[in-house]
Amino acid sequence: MPREAPYLAVADSLRARILAGEWAVGTRLPSRAQLAQEYGVGRNVTQRAMDRLIIEGLLEGRAGSGTYVRKPRERVRMVRSRHRERRGGSPFRADMRERGRTGTWESHSQARVPAPGAIAERLAISAGDLCVATRYEFLADGQPVQLSESWEPMSITDGTPVVLPEMGPLAGAGVVERMHSIGVEVETAVEVPRPGRATQEQANLLGISLGDLVLQIERTYYDTDGRPVETADIVVPDVRWEVAYEFGVDQP
Repeated sequence: MPREAPYLAVADSLRARILAGEWAVGTRLPSRAQLAQEYGVGRNVTQRAMDRLIIEGLLEGRAGSGTYVRKPRERVRMVRSRHRERRGGSPFRADMRERGRTGTWESHSQARVPAPGAIAERLAISAGDLCVATRYEFLADGQPVQLSESWEPMSITDGTPVVLPEMGPLAGAGVVERMHSIGVEVETAVEVPRPGRATQEQANLLGISLGDLVLQIERTYYDTDGRPVETADIVVPDVRWEVAYEFGVDQP
């Protein structure tokens, strides 16, 4: 075994054996003690190797049972486009409808939450300014699709019928339509995608494994004056969804 990071060499070998079909989907792998003896390494090395393959989505651990070859999951393309904000209503529900799925979500809003420093910076307000914070779990045909945590300054919506995103006459209508109803015109959405690993809480909510790859999207809406009116952190499980961005091309 190489002296540098021997668990990587073990992971490479196990990966090759899995992909070659030595262990079929649903098969339990030998114990880490057996693999350690086979590879001539310590148990901690085989454990790290198996943990790496769990993160990659090739294996899954089952409490009290062992480690198994994981069944590949369907991976669906999710298109994010400027056109999705022009449809009216919920962009998520429209996206799911286009794919023959029923889009729903669960949410919890809390008003008068002091903005943390990072959120305040994104919203161009002062740390501690009051916001409405809403946590979402988005579902497609009842299965988890993505998570989101949204922040809106109460200086914009306080005292209006749309102060709570999921209550009132435009409950669930989406940021653009809700803001339009109170005379705030959203003109731009900026998204910053970053790769990440699922936390335990995210894994539990999304039905994936701790450390699975996720796409973290930092999205902020701006009005016609360039003022941020909402910002959100969106988490999409990479094992199930491929995110694609659509851009219009101006004609010459």
